[in-house]
Amino acid sequence: MLDLVIHGASVLDGTGSPGFPAWVGIQGERIVALGRDDRPPEAARTVEASGRVLAPGSIDVHNHSDVGPLVEPWMDSTVRQGVTTVVVGNCGTSPWPAAGAHDSATMMGVRAEDLDMAWPSFGNFLDALDSCRPAANIAALVGHGAVRGEVMGMQRRAPTTEELTAMRGFVADAMEGGAIGLSTGLIYVPGMYSGTDEVVELAATAAPFGGVYASHIRGEGENLFAAVREAIDIGERAGIPAHVSHLKCETEMVIGKTAELLALFEGRDATADQYPYTAWGSVLWSLLPDWAPVEELQEVLSDPDRRARLTHVVENGEGLWQSSIKGVGWDKIVIESTADDRWNGKDMVSIADSMGLTPADAMYRLLLEEPETACIGHAMDEDDVQAILARPEIMVASDATSMSPEGPLGAFPVHPRNYGTFPRVLGRYVRDLGVLSLETAVAKMTSLPADRFGLVDRGRVAEGGFADLVVFDPATVADTADFGAPHSYPEGFDLVVVNGRVAWDGERRERAGRILRRS
Repeated sequence: MLDLVIHGASVLDGTGSPGFPAWVGIQGERIVALGRDDRPPEAARTVEASGRVLAPGSIDVHNHSDVGPLVEPWMDSTVRQGVTTVVVGNCGTSPWPAAGAHDSATMMGVRAEDLDMAWPSFGNFLDALDSCRPAANIAALVGHGAVRGEVMGMQRRAPTTEELTAMRGFVADAMEGGAIGLSTGLIYVPGMYSGTDEVVELAATAAPFGGVYASHIRGEGENLFAAVREAIDIGERAGIPAHVSHLKCETEMVIGKTAELLALFEGRDATADQYPYTAWGSVLWSLLPDWAPVEELQEVLSDPDRRARLTHVVENGEGLWQSSIKGVGWDKIVIESTADDRWNGKDMVSIADSMGLTPADAMYRLLLEEPETACIGHAMDEDDVQAILARPEIMVASDATSMSPEGPLGAFPVHPRNYGTFPRVLGRYVRDLGVLSLETAVAKMTSLPADRFGLVDRGRVAEGGFADLVVFDPATVADTADFGAPHSYPEGFDLVVVNGRVAWDGERRERAGRILRRS
């Protein structure tokens, strides 16, 4: 007798092919039968899914729940939007080596010192996640920022030969311990201090292990095209597949140039992912230039000339690769979380008016009070979002953190992508707007990321594959989270299965996620 049978649904197998009626039989962790007759075999549990779609569970290739299982192992906001696998370690941040522990913990709304994060190796880090029995599968990249910080601290220079050798050693150790690749965050400290040659050397270290190079590129506004070219060139020089995280046209300087942007990927071994929103979410200090890191902000501001120069650069972006306020506007920068909760959910113009300051000076005050102040920037155009989403080769990813309204982040006005990314595509962009077909959307969420990130036997409904599955109603699936009420679960998901075990069927069931180490 089988453990689980799901029958009556239209099966989308994840390849982009049309749906077909079938029953799916599961034994242990695997799909063992895919039948097209009307008589499914007996099973310990049978789920009738008429009028529903059965598809592979979504794979979120850009997630920040690196230490999520240590804090919220049920991973509610992830699982309840039909995601069965997440890739963490993005944007150059990973909790190993130890220099990355602070940032990884902060993303979960906790302090590193509150968690046991003294892992001697990357493999030990993965073992710790495994011991928590996470609700979803987790694969991990090693973060360049953590590696550089461990070897060089926050020094703003190129590494010596000895330092580069040490960094390569950390990358190799991570790959041997099960990492699936290397990530960079080139608008963040200390990644912004690195040159292209340094990153090539480290990416080349990951290449022989079958890794991937994933990058939060140096700029998504005025310098978008140069930054994308750099990421693709790094992959080609290092002999490793390149992947651009959260592809977008940010600010009025590049809005409307989607066709030109996508043309950069044609004929190259490079892919990208996207979240389906017109606003980004990040730390407020990402608006600072590399010569004025948040740790030295008070010193910079104490010199009138440097202060004036800093404000000019922040507002105009001259000489910056990363984001600037130019082309966005202070009124489009909204605070997510900061030390004084009076400002949470308010834009920088409103905050500045309340403080009696200019927006730039108000930003400095917030950062001096709370260097980890988080914000949302409404900086993209809906037409560009749709044009990127329509491309079958661009994956869907959340850039989110697994959370729940009851958890450490539940009190803050977070980005709605944490709860709504995947159902937003299936509901708004597939059903309501017809931007892409349901078959294409499912493939972008499943087989495409599985193949690119080397997640073997996942991302498809196929005999012998792992039983990571989701059942949803295509007529009702929808995101309900928005910027006013972001902690809101989606609708339309009936069943989520992870490694053959029911994780969600209207309530929590089992935590059966696995740590997916490099094969």
